[in-house]
Amino acid sequence: MIVLLKVKVFKSDFFSFPVIIVCIILVGLITFGGVYLYKKIAIKFDIVANPNYRTLHESSVPRGGGVVFSLLFILAIFLIWPYLKLSDNLFLILGVGGGVAAVFGFIDDIMNISARIKLTIQLLLSSWVVYCLYLDSLSLMNWMPISIAIVACLFFMVWMMNAYNFMDGVDGMAASGAIFSSLTLALVLFLTDNSVELIPIFILIATTVSGFIIFNWPPATIFMGDAGSVFLGYIFGSLLIFTTLNGYLSIWNWLTVFGYFFADTTVTQIIRVILIKKWYSAHRSHAYQNFARITGSHLKVTSRVTLYNIIWILPIAIWSALQPEMEILAAILAVTPALVFAYKYGPMLSSS
Repeated sequence: MIVLLKVKVFKSDFFSFPVIIVCIILVGLITFGGVYLYKKIAIKFDIVANPNYRTLHESSVPRGGGVVFSLLFILAIFLIWPYLKLSDNLFLILGVGGGVAAVFGFIDDIMNISARIKLTIQLLLSSWVVYCLYLDSLSLMNWMPISIAIVACLFFMVWMMNAYNFMDGVDGMAASGAIFSSLTLALVLFLTDNSVELIPIFILIATTVSGFIIFNWPPATIFMGDAGSVFLGYIFGSLLIFTTLNGYLSIWNWLTVFGYFFADTTVTQIIRVILIKKWYSAHRSHAYQNFARITGSHLKVTSRVTLYNIIWILPIAIWSALQPEMEILAAILAVTPALVFAYKYGPMLSSS
């Protein structure tokens, strides 16, 4: 099948697309400079992650760098939103809720907030998403009682924020995953011609995080911290619910693109529950963490997961976009190798 690339013109006005692209590029460049400056500030004020029994690094590294790309993403959302034909409630979710998630995460990076307070904030953020979606598209879930839909969304959002935080345990892992997933989902939207106005949102995520990963690629000189990981979990979780409810992307598209991410986090938490471990406690029994200890290299882990995404996940995602009737099979093909890897190198290996 030959795919003819078409120029997408946004509905608001003729000049909106160039304005959006310029804003996105500028924000990416500003992120690079902002992270560079933040590193110096973090070192001066001792905002650093020190080695401990859970970590895989051997020296103190500035943390909380995710606050730079998170807040710049929020700023860009305010700048480009007038040019997008998207729901105002989505703006409230990304702009307002995203800002709260970033600030809360940064405070946690500085003060180490208790697990109870973290859960409370995450539930409030999740409730904000549900409230905005209830006004907008949550009613589209007419195949289940609204009360169950609300509980399911709350649970998923809390899980997503924590899951993305769990995956930020090796240099470049969470950042490279965010860049790949965002660009791939943007490509899927383009190929399916569904809500092209959402494409700049995904590209913006990739661009802002790209300005950060230059410093976070192994060996990392800065960590994103909760300011970045909780924020990304919140943003991706919100977009997943919004796009699936409105039919822009299917749950199978998301499962395919986040194949490794979902496999590692889900398998790890299920096995930890079976082994009577506290699933919510910080640990280092994820497959990627065990593999990093085996190989003695963050770079080998992050680069191999990145190659897995590009060589295996990307073609499958494109295939499923061009052949929607094969979405379920595509998701199974995408996730299966990751499930095997997660089981082989996950908590079972740690407990042996």
